[in-house]
Amino acid sequence: MADEHRPAREESSHVAASSVGATKGAAEPAVERVTHQEVPAVCALYKKVWDAEKTGLPVELVKTWQPTPLEFTSWMEGVTYFAARLEGRLVGVVGCELRHGSGRLVHLVVDPDYRRQGVATALIAAELDWAKRAGVPEIWADALARFEAAHALFRHVGFTECGVLHKHDWNEDVRLFERLL
Repeated sequence: MADEHRPAREESSHVAASSVGATKGAAEPAVERVTHQEVPAVCALYKKVWDAEKTGLPVELVKTWQPTPLEFTSWMEGVTYFAARLEGRLVGVVGCELRHGSGRLVHLVVDPDYRRQGVATALIAAELDWAKRAGVPEIWADALARFEAAHALFRHVGFTECGVLHKHDWNEDVRLFERLL
């Protein structure tokens, strides 16, 4: 499932910053496709999210998850990105790539100030809808084993854990998830 445009070490989706459930009474996030005009704001969000994570990950790994605008524009080749907004503010991003007849969730992040408000759930719902319309039979996702909140999120939205890659990504275990459409 490696992408020719990115090194294999970037295979893990950025899901440590995902939400698991919506807060009662919270506004629903508005989700739309990312445009090229939004690239600087998207990159600022990735930086904010990964600067806030205190996971003990290698600095080099975290840097690969904080793209420059030029790098993110390159990521957009072959990947459809969705952005979530609450109160007009960009609060989450997810990508979906179609590869080998399947869909794959990539680069999911949610602003730490807006977690547990349904942002990740809304982003994944948009991705699933897009993938269904594209005719793919399933969506894959992966997360570093240490990102338990991501695993709970994937289960919450109907994914099933289907494997583990030991010492796969920067010497970290990666858990694989699948959802049939």
